[in-house]
Amino acid sequence: MRNLGTGIGWRPELADTLARLPPPDWVEVVAENIDPAHLPRPVRQLCARGVPVVPHGVTLGLGDADRPDLARLAALAERAEALGAPLVTEHLATVRAGGPRTGTPRMEAGHLLPVPRTRDALDVICANIRLARQFLPVPLALENVAACLRWPGEEFTEGQFLAEVVERTGVGLVVDVANLHTNHVNLGQDPAETLDALPLEAVAYVHVAGGVEADGIWYDTHAHPVPPPVLGLLAELYARAEPPGVLLERDDRFPGPDELAAELAAVRAVVTPGPGRV
Repeated sequence: MRNLGTGIGWRPELADTLARLPPPDWVEVVAENIDPAHLPRPVRQLCARGVPVVPHGVTLGLGDADRPDLARLAALAERAEALGAPLVTEHLATVRAGGPRTGTPRMEAGHLLPVPRTRDALDVICANIRLARQFLPVPLALENVAACLRWPGEEFTEGQFLAEVVERTGVGLVVDVANLHTNHVNLGQDPAETLDALPLEAVAYVHVAGGVEADGIWYDTHAHPVPPPVLGLLAELYARAEPPGVLLERDDRFPGPDELAAELAAVRAVVTPGPGRV
């Protein structure tokens, strides 16, 4: 995987703030929020300066029972080409169900739901991923998702399931350590156990983000500073391997330049080799 460095999720609300800071090593854009024929000017400027821009999809539904929609795949490929992206990323999640083959109305979850970690689901998901990879002009990497529920009849831990997906398809991974923390609080999953099971050589990059706990539930808000437990998991991951990149996500309550620079500095302090690593 290409070395990316430390980046940030580009959002229109952050454009002015980012313009007042040194340029990030790279950025990620939500694929569905951009028009490849009319890229936002700040994104075009980043591309012109040689800053890698990665499209990050949220609606493909590779964990759905149906095969991926070919129009969605074509749109994702078009965005990758327009951005000159080194890779494309999506979520290992289910986002819709039903439809003509089931005799029920098609339903959109409006959320990234966890996939059933069963052998039958694994077969379907791997077939979906293989199809997606055929359509995309660049490598594909998939992100683990945050969850407030688990499906009955699980046959794999999260780490085992992700490892099987990588082994069967050759897909890369986006390890979201904030989501590992979320699943630890909400589901009792052991983040260290998940990290131990992952094929870390397949990690394309890492996500970090903030959240908040209320009544014993962790909400992955992307609207709060990255908390110490998430930075701690980032450090645990980097103690095992040195992924090509790490990216800070912020989707609400957008910080000003000083706060954003401090957040990026805190992330860099964890992932930078040598005495500066916490």
